[in-house]
Amino acid sequence: MAVEIDKKIIGYEVLDDERQEQKLAEQEKPPVKDTGSDTAEIIYMHEKIERPEMLLGSTYKIKTPQSEHALYITINDVVLNEGTEHEIRRPYEIFINSKNMDHFQWIVALTRIISAVFRKGGDVTFLVEELRSVFDPRGGYFKKGGKYKPSLVAEIGDAIEYHMKMIGMIVDKGIDDCQKEILDAKRREYESIHACGNSSAGAASSEFPPNSQLCIKCHTKAVISMDGCMTCLNCGDSKCG
Repeated sequence: MAVEIDKKIIGYEVLDDERQEQKLAEQEKPPVKDTGSDTAEIIYMHEKIERPEMLLGSTYKIKTPQSEHALYITINDVVLNEGTEHEIRRPYEIFINSKNMDHFQWIVALTRIISAVFRKGGDVTFLVEELRSVFDPRGGYFKKGGKYKPSLVAEIGDAIEYHMKMIGMIVDKGIDDCQKEILDAKRREYESIHACGNSSAGAASSEFPPNSQLCIKCHTKAVISMDGCMTCLNCGDSKCG
């Protein structure tokens, strides 16, 4: 697009692609209200942020029936805008350790890719669904409580989701208290009717009735039939609305 110059040129600057993208990004940032603090500009997560000497982290243990050794997932966070009203925690890197060396190569590759996505910034919550949609061709497994895991990678995604909820990146939209009371009432009624058919072994391995079916929404064995309607006691999903 041609631009007409109607003033005397008193200086110029040659911008490379990186500098030009940086200027455009600065122009697209929303204006920040000056709160009177020393730093009025909000710092967002991006790959140019250098790693601090100390990071806050959390470690999650994953034990699957497919291996005798557990996996330990450590997610370290960087604190942005520390000491201001805009202070936030964002994941910066991830490490996965285990005595089982069978998965060493792909675990190292996965941690490096996920860490690179974390440092890139923006909305990184999409990683949860991407990892949870990975299925093991040998078949998945059930965790304690009747929760079905399609793969070890999917369970790593669950750990990342739990961490993101803890630091406020993902808002937990669970069922409300009113719906919980309705589901608890249905469960008590169902257990009272089928009390004679429940075994102690089945009740010990699951938080829900032993003869529950798998819910296609939350992947938990918690679906029961009450009043001619299939209802999930875990997430509340029902064909009857």
